[in-house]
Amino acid sequence: MSEERINHMEYMPGMEVLQSDVMDQVISRMEAYDYNQYTAADVQRALNNHSRTVEDFAALLSPAAGPFLEQMAQHAQEETRKHFGNSIYIFTPLYIANYCENYCIYCGFNCHNKIRRARLNAEEIEKELQAIAKTGLEEVLILTGESPKMSDVKYIGEACKIARKYFKLVGLEVYPMNSDEYEYLHQCGADFVTVFQETYNSDKYETLHLAGNKRIFPYRVNAQERALKGGMRGVGFAALLGLDDFRKDAFATGLHAYLLQRKYPHAEIAFSCPRLRPIINNDKINPKDVHEPQLLQVITAYRLFMPFANITISTRECQRFRDNVIGLAATKISAGVSTGIGSHVEEVNDKGDDQFEIADSRSVEEVYQAIKDRGLQPVMNDYVYV
Repeated sequence: MSEERINHMEYMPGMEVLQSDVMDQVISRMEAYDYNQYTAADVQRALNNHSRTVEDFAALLSPAAGPFLEQMAQHAQEETRKHFGNSIYIFTPLYIANYCENYCIYCGFNCHNKIRRARLNAEEIEKELQAIAKTGLEEVLILTGESPKMSDVKYIGEACKIARKYFKLVGLEVYPMNSDEYEYLHQCGADFVTVFQETYNSDKYETLHLAGNKRIFPYRVNAQERALKGGMRGVGFAALLGLDDFRKDAFATGLHAYLLQRKYPHAEIAFSCPRLRPIINNDKINPKDVHEPQLLQVITAYRLFMPFANITISTRECQRFRDNVIGLAATKISAGVSTGIGSHVEEVNDKGDDQFEIADSRSVEEVYQAIKDRGLQPVMNDYVYV
């Protein structure tokens, strides 16, 4: 590592420091997590428990749980039905900008990648949102690259205000902010904030994030708590599975969500389970050791540990896998997805390059029908404002 690189564990000027011990608890328990110590008996005990402990969750993520995958899926399906019925929520992401100031070596948007950069203006955002709303969807996820300069809080806030005109639920997946900025975006109409931690291994994190605000590990870990302090209704958690030891990262993700749920009981919790995908100018990036059985193990373990949490299954996965997992543990599915900038209306189409390659390009109608074909109920919105 070059001498000039900033210390990834030290906050930069202007970054809000929370008086919270959640990160320390997550990291210390993750570092102590030895998944090879768990036995078949531990897994069986976890499956038999109605309310599962952190220790049960650790067992369900261990290699010993591999032979129990069928039972885990059955139990997960029971939990999902109990808390969500047959409902599967559909949403779509809208990328409004792909400028980024971070140098993350696995991401297509990274600041050193020679791609077409773009940022939609308010008129273009409105056209895109109108086109998405015409599909019947009532939930949208707004995304940007991580550039406070090119996509400042005010710009994201304007997008939220426009989105609120057309959608009942507005989620954000943008760069981490301070709690007062989250409060502003909540006032503009945002309900949810999702932040991918990528990996909870701070040493590995340092080698993957070479420059930009994202390099600061603790600021990113505490983003969800700042969002809740800013009044957000819910927060989403994810590790990018395959960057590091996926069992430890999944354990830390679940524990992080669990601790914040206990600290903020009103918070709605959601998980995403993304695996690495090939990116533009780099087709060698693929998930390390995370194959479909391992991914299913992680998803079902999340469901068994936190039965009330929403679980989103990404278009990074193929149609077959997505269709199977919505019947078991996932409760949210994206449809009509493009990870490029502007792609829902002709005149805005394809202004900027994609963040990663998707594996399921079905339209909203096709996903809607696939859900119905499985005897499940597609839902466009789960929230009514009174």
